[in-house]
Amino acid sequence: MRLAVTGREGQVAASLVEAARGRDDVEVVAVGRPALDLARPDTVLAALEAARPDIVVSAAAYTAVDQAEDEKDLAFAVNATGAGKVAEAAARLGVPVIHLSTDYVFDGTKDGAYVETDSTAPLGVYGASKLAGEDAVAMANPRHLILRTAWVYSPFGKNFVKTMLRLAGDRDEIAVVADQWGNPTSALDIADAILHAAPKLVDDRNFAAFGIYHLAGEGETNWSGFARNVLDTSRAFGGPHAMVRDISTSDYPTKARRPANSRLSSAKFAGVFGWTAPGWRSSVEAVIRRVQIGRARIPVE
Repeated sequence: MRLAVTGREGQVAASLVEAARGRDDVEVVAVGRPALDLARPDTVLAALEAARPDIVVSAAAYTAVDQAEDEKDLAFAVNATGAGKVAEAAARLGVPVIHLSTDYVFDGTKDGAYVETDSTAPLGVYGASKLAGEDAVAMANPRHLILRTAWVYSPFGKNFVKTMLRLAGDRDEIAVVADQWGNPTSALDIADAILHAAPKLVDDRNFAAFGIYHLAGEGETNWSGFARNVLDTSRAFGGPHAMVRDISTSDYPTKARRPANSRLSSAKFAGVFGWTAPGWRSSVEAVIRRVQIGRARIPVE
């Protein structure tokens, strides 16, 4: 099975490439700029055609949540039009598409975890552009899985876990929002879930459960609880540590509004594909262990 994943630098793309190494049953090809540029829709089909995929993973996206408020046209060009073109290209190649979306399609007013049938109401441009992308993907290719995920981190790229470790290197205390709740999700786990689900989409021509799924880490916390766990785990491995001070969203104003509750229920994905994410704390430990080992290998001048 050959997967083409859009984006070379993204956390999910990097995790998929790594997960496929040493396996005989799957090959992952990362396709990104300049060959494939979601802001230039005319590049998409040729780039994916050259990759000769059995399935396409649409992971590339515009993810600058606050900056999107000032770059609405670009966010929609990439996250909506571009995503639709990826799904359309997959359809023209006769293959399914797995598209990554976000918890930010919700407004955060629900008391419990969101399920796939809950009404969407994004609070900002980023969430609106990703929701438009979901619609574009669904219209372009009936053989689609749309995976909404949340609070993604990994050993790769920029993310909350690595930011906390960096800040703890030169601060004794870090102020972190305590009134936004969600599911920390490791991109390593997302990659594992995709590789688990993909064969069913490719091999079973009668597969009838295409559609929207939530795929997030098991368990919930707020941002400050997430930060405490990251830094306590780091300290246990001999890495940087700082105290975490709880603050409210109003104490840390951002250009884009975030949902107060973006918890996702992944029960549908577990029921259809038989895969459940590990508890988020164990996944955080696995990532920090890798980050700390990587730091230990860097010589200090």
